[in-house]
Amino acid sequence: MHGQEFHTSYWGHRGILKLRQSILLPGYVGYPNTAAASLSPMNADVYDMAHAQGALVGAVHPFDEEPDPFANPAQRITDELPVDVALEKLDYMEIVGFSDHKSTAAVWYRLLNLGFRVPAGGGTDATTDYAASIRGNVGFDRVYVHVPEGTLNFGTWTDALAKGKSFATNGPLVRFTLGGKNVGDELKLEVPQAAVPFTARLRSIVPLDHFEVVCNGKVIEELKLDESREAADVRGTIPVRQSGWCVLRAWSVKAEYPVMDNYAYATTSPIYVNVAGAKPRSPDDAKYFAAWIGRTIDITTAYPDWNSTQEKELVLRRLNEAKQIYEKME
Repeated sequence: MHGQEFHTSYWGHRGILKLRQSILLPGYVGYPNTAAASLSPMNADVYDMAHAQGALVGAVHPFDEEPDPFANPAQRITDELPVDVALEKLDYMEIVGFSDHKSTAAVWYRLLNLGFRVPAGGGTDATTDYAASIRGNVGFDRVYVHVPEGTLNFGTWTDALAKGKSFATNGPLVRFTLGGKNVGDELKLEVPQAAVPFTARLRSIVPLDHFEVVCNGKVIEELKLDESREAADVRGTIPVRQSGWCVLRAWSVKAEYPVMDNYAYATTSPIYVNVAGAKPRSPDDAKYFAAWIGRTIDITTAYPDWNSTQEKELVLRRLNEAKQIYEKME
C-alpha cells in the first residue's frame, strides 16, 4: 500500500506514507452528528497506529494564516501540530501545499528554533475533479528527496525524507550546502564562526523576487538572481554564531503563470548547526506553543461529543503533557 490522508479538521490533516497492512478507518474524527463525533483518536494516536505499520506521518496543508494564541480569545486554535512535535510523533511537515506557504513556514521556523528536527515535505492535496481546477493538478506542489546511496524505491525514498534530504516546491528548483554539509545534515562547529562558506543554486520556469538564506527564522543573506530572475549560482559566506538551523528559500511576491498557485515558492529542509555543543533556545517560541496548546485544551475541555469520560481524559492528558514540555523551554 502507499498511504492515506487522515483528514480530521479539528486536529489538522495528516498524510500517512508507506502503510504496509491496512488503511486507518474511519479516516477522521470530530465530525458532529456522525458516528465519528468524538475527538478520539487524536492525531497522536493515529501516529502510533501508523508507525506500528512502519509508516511515516506528516502534517499536510497546515495553515492559511499563522495562528496567534495571544490574539482574539475567540479564535479557535485546535491544530495538534505542536503536540505531535513535542511528543516526537511527527516525521515531516508539508511546507508547500494547499495552504499558505509563508504562514506555514513561519510556524515551522518556530519549531526549528526550539531544536526540533522537522523535514520539509510538499503535496498538492488534489483530486481530479476539484483541486486541479484551483491550485494545480496532482503533483503540482511536491517534494524532491535525495536518496544518497543504494537502490531508489519507495522505502529508501521515505527513509531519506525522514532524514530531511528534501526540498519542497511548486516550481523552483533549489540546492543548498553550508560548511560542506547538505540538507538534513548537521554542521558541527567548536566555536562561533564569522564566515562559514555556503553554495546556493536556483533554476525556475517563472521569474522570482527573493532568493534567501534563512537561519533561525531570520533572513541572513539576500542572494542575487540573474537578469531573467529565473536562475542563480551563488557562493558566499555567512556568520554562524549559535546553534540552530539554516534553509534556502526562493519565492515570488505574486502569482506567476504557469505556476498555478498564490505565488511561486521553494524551500530546502534545514541544515542543522551545532555550535560548541549548545542546544538551540528560543523562550519566546516556547511561550507561543505553550499558549497555543493552552487554547486547545480550553476548547477541547468544552467539547461535548465524547464516547466516554476515559477518552476525554486521555486526550487532555496528552495535551497537558505536550504543554509542559514547552513550558520547560521558556
